[in-house]
Amino acid sequence: MVVPASVMDFTRTAGGRKIMLMLGVAAAVAIMGAVWMWGQQPDYRVLFSNFSDRDGGAIVAELDKMNIPYKYSEGGGALLVPADRVHDARLKLAAQGLPKGGNVGFELMENQRLGASQFLEQVNFQRAMEGELARSIESLSAVQAARVHLAMPKDSVFVSEQKQPTASVLLNLHPGRVLDAQQVSAIVHLVASSVPELSPKNVTIVDQSGNLLSETGKSAGINGMAPNQIKYVQELQQSVVHRIESIITPIVGPNNVRAEATADVDFSHSEQAVESYKPNQTPDTMAIRSQQTSESLNGTASPGGVPGALTNQPPAPATAPLTAPAQNAAAPAAAAPATATRKDATVNYEVDKTIQYVQQGSGGLKRLSVAVVVNYKQVVGKDGKVAMKPLTEAETAQITNLVKEAMGFNAERGDSVNVVNTPFARAEPEVIPEEPFWKQPEYIEMAKSAGKYLLMALVMTLLYLRVLKPMLKKLAEASKAPPAQSPQLQHAMAALPGQRNYEENLTRAQQMASQDPRVVANIVKTWVGSNE
Repeated sequence: MVVPASVMDFTRTAGGRKIMLMLGVAAAVAIMGAVWMWGQQPDYRVLFSNFSDRDGGAIVAELDKMNIPYKYSEGGGALLVPADRVHDARLKLAAQGLPKGGNVGFELMENQRLGASQFLEQVNFQRAMEGELARSIESLSAVQAARVHLAMPKDSVFVSEQKQPTASVLLNLHPGRVLDAQQVSAIVHLVASSVPELSPKNVTIVDQSGNLLSETGKSAGINGMAPNQIKYVQELQQSVVHRIESIITPIVGPNNVRAEATADVDFSHSEQAVESYKPNQTPDTMAIRSQQTSESLNGTASPGGVPGALTNQPPAPATAPLTAPAQNAAAPAAAAPATATRKDATVNYEVDKTIQYVQQGSGGLKRLSVAVVVNYKQVVGKDGKVAMKPLTEAETAQITNLVKEAMGFNAERGDSVNVVNTPFARAEPEVIPEEPFWKQPEYIEMAKSAGKYLLMALVMTLLYLRVLKPMLKKLAEASKAPPAQSPQLQHAMAALPGQRNYEENLTRAQQMASQDPRVVANIVKTWVGSNE
């Protein structure tokens, strides 16, 4: 680059050198100020991430109103603010209802336009319900985002044309998070309880990978058991193991006993009605239901009377004589007429019948198997060394009896217990080398902060000692030094006598100006350049 001669002449003068020194001082001060501002730059932390564009615009507008600086991370996926203002900004934005998560709730009903049709009101109401349900589902710890779609048919006065509403839920889970069957069932019932006449079987839940989480109409899990049945069996087995280990641990010491239980649970539900008849019992012990007795008397009269019309008449009523003539004892008695007697008896006994109705609930324990492993006991020898020795038969039998009592052993049910005494395999403790302090995160962060301030101090010190201080020194020397004189000026000044009055000097200067104007011009130029 070619520098013009005028610029070179200007830098050679005293005024030019002063201006260049002042510019250098200003540049050094500016660099030192930039270094200081870089050292004081705040540490930015994430305020919100994975927000929608609408929420991002609203959040940025509120941050501008609150005079909070912000910047975007690489890719624009997160919004960063100074670390000391993160919580304050979150609380203030939450008061404004931000971020909304892209879902519109019942606040959509607050801005209804005048003259809106019934169809538009119904659509807005459905959107509001979908947004509120999505917000409720997003409050779960494992759910990052959710979308809810409701299919709500129109009401009909005809029963045959009525249709039930349905719902579909799309879940976006946090990385590494999953939902178990109980949580999925909770979401299904949450949605079904929020929409009138919505059945849980009409709710479908899908995750971001397209996996169907809610299996409609199918509740069977492993081995044909429902998830709640599997959970019940696991809790039952864990309860048995906990009881066994808690009663054996005080005898053999901690970490010296391991137990496992397997429970065979019957989840079948059965009902049985039985009607039985027992054999006949003896009459003395039988209950009489009804009894009937009848007796009849039949007599034969001797024939008498004259056959004819009088014999066909009914007999006259019998009369008893007031006095009866005494009969002769010696006379033979008249022969009595012959009679026949008949008795009938009918006895009905109650029928012995038994009606039994049996209802057997599900969840009954059919069989329980328990396996227990006990470590060898530690024995201290005479030399002070610890040795491992097996348990005696009495100690093993004692532990077996305690296990049976703790598990509720039932031989008729087919329960089994197996107690084994064997030494445990001791794994050598893994020696984890201590991480040097210069690799620990807290020391790394401290070193970064210290290095930052040290670098800032070093740069500012070098700028002051090598640049700013020499410039200031040269500027001070230039302001105190007498102005440089050109050869023509020195010759002119030498021609002037040392002791002259004002009129003589003025006359001499006028003569010199008329004889050699160039010298006078150089003198004036020197005066102007030296600010004198």
